[in-house]
Amino acid sequence: MKSPDKCSDIQEIRTCIDEIDKQVISALGKRFAYVKAAAKFKISENSVKAPERFNAMLQQRRVWAEEAGLNPDVIEKLYQDLVNYFIDEELKHWQSN
Repeated sequence: MKSPDKCSDIQEIRTCIDEIDKQVISALGKRFAYVKAAAKFKISENSVKAPERFNAMLQQRRVWAEEAGLNPDVIEKLYQDLVNYFIDEELKHWQSN
């Protein structure tokens, strides 16, 4: 994949963006597999929700966002939505076991 400054037209840029998005979605799928696997180690609904871990994770993502030159508020919101979805799914998985 070409670096952004080496792309010669908008189509090359869009193709690269699409490839990155595909990789991001694949990585999220892998993350979700770990979330489901974690359910077997949880002993209560509160341990699934793990509010302390959730808040600490959000703070770390904010730091990583800043380091990457991204808006930490946007990244925090993205992770809040994503992880809340994963928690809901993990709860379903945990309750079914």
